[in-house]
Amino acid sequence: MQSASSETGTIVTGSSPPTSGPYVGRFAPSPTCPLHFGSLIAAVASFLEARTRGGRWLLRIEDIDPPREQTGATQIILQAMESYGFEWDGPVIYQSNSRSSHDAALATLLAAGSAYRCGCSRRNLGPVYPGTCREGTQAAETALRVLTNSEEVSFVDELQGQQAQRLETEFGDFVVLRKDGLIAYQLAVVVDDHLQGITDVVRGIDLMDSTPRQIWLQQLLGYPTPKYVHIPVATNALEQKLSKNHGAGGIPLADVTSTLHSALATLGQRPPSELANVSVAEIWAWAIENWNIAVLSGQTQIPVAEKLYRLSKTELNKNP
Repeated sequence: MQSASSETGTIVTGSSPPTSGPYVGRFAPSPTCPLHFGSLIAAVASFLEARTRGGRWLLRIEDIDPPREQTGATQIILQAMESYGFEWDGPVIYQSNSRSSHDAALATLLAAGSAYRCGCSRRNLGPVYPGTCREGTQAAETALRVLTNSEEVSFVDELQGQQAQRLETEFGDFVVLRKDGLIAYQLAVVVDDHLQGITDVVRGIDLMDSTPRQIWLQQLLGYPTPKYVHIPVATNALEQKLSKNHGAGGIPLADVTSTLHSALATLGQRPPSELANVSVAEIWAWAIENWNIAVLSGQTQIPVAEKLYRLSKTELNKNP
């Protein structure tokens, strides 16, 4: 097995993964904390959907928000991905390396009149931006916002069905470049998915509200729109999304097959109990052969036992 510093995923299932075909998926964690159990099930679903469709699966570290990142988190994430036997195609992509492409997209939006400078403070705004700066601003420090309209942006999610939003009334014009000069998530993910040729996105339902904004940007920039599948979010006993803020710690780097078995069970795959004691290669071989994402259809939450998300020794530190 390659070391955790490797740029390319390990091959552990006994055969090389497909490197051609129309399907291109990805997993894109942010280095703000170690991978917790909620992140693990998202990675598992994304990986298995790509592999069972004969596609490629890419790993992208979304490191465009340094103030939120934790020192050492990227290395911990890569180590966990290696330990759990994930196979990704090609080198790890670091989103921060795409800044010139992000800036080019901003320039395209500005030149088309699809974005404008905004001096409004977040503290003075409600949940829907009212368009205060659409006609201009004299503020010294500005963000860039994308113009929206009242037309419906819709898509069909394989698990959650028909989805639609009217961005102007439900979100308002949204930020694509922050006042501090950092690229906003919505633009970065759209540009990077396009650069990597992503055709299918499998991710948590907590990100589904972002999808219409991303589709809107794809339309403005002339990009194709991937297919989207949003799996139910893993929750604790209080029905809170598993996260660092809600007490979720990093997945253990020991007893990997047991945790992977639990992830498959959480995703409704019904792995046989004896699979918890086999090798990582064997559990992945079973999972690839038996994967069925359709069992998650219509589900929005998956309750997870505390023992699977409580703080573990892979936690970087006790800082929030």
